[in-house]
Amino acid sequence: YLGTRAVVMMYDWTARRYNAIKKVRPVYEMYFLGAPLGERLPVREPRVLDVATGTGRLPATLLDGALYGGIVIGVDHSLPMLEEAVSALGSYDGKATFIQGDAHRLMFGDNAFDAVSCLEALEFMRDPRAVVREMIRVLKPGGSMLVTNRVGWEAWLFPGRYCRRGKLETLLDKLGMQNIDTHRWQVYYDLIWAVKPESVQTEDERKVNEA
Repeated sequence: YLGTRAVVMMYDWTARRYNAIKKVRPVYEMYFLGAPLGERLPVREPRVLDVATGTGRLPATLLDGALYGGIVIGVDHSLPMLEEAVSALGSYDGKATFIQGDAHRLMFGDNAFDAVSCLEALEFMRDPRAVVREMIRVLKPGGSMLVTNRVGWEAWLFPGRYCRRGKLETLLDKLGMQNIDTHRWQVYYDLIWAVKPESVQTEDERKVNEA
């Protein structure tokens, strides 16, 4: 609610100690994020986009998986956070790429990625709905989406941001996503998986068909 500049500044200030603040544990990251996402990538050389990638937590846990043979692109507004990600994943020989950019206007073509993720970030976006629509746009039909939904007590402090259980799931359903599956993850967040169908109807088309 303070605007994009204030949010980015907050992450700029905490970039170097962000992983320590979040108490990132690689074993947990692999169990809850890397392994499940890897299982949803049937193609041999998948392309994954991580929106609001921060210090590259999702790319790191995915690339640490011995069976993952694709590439991961991370997008974030905060340059210091991206610098931390590059420093941590620079040894992956081109399999991890990080780009400074706006999640509301992703710089990729339609149907470009086999999976798209956005963790612990949507509630801080200026327009979460627009970000989700962009993620769906760049996701290939049949591809998987992984997003988090803020569900802790402080979720009430984010009115209009699709927080609290059921809010984000309803949005994904309205936008045509399928196989929506929610898993409890942390005190503050749920993990939500969804699949982009082969043909996505617009909201107006769905209303006509339902009528």
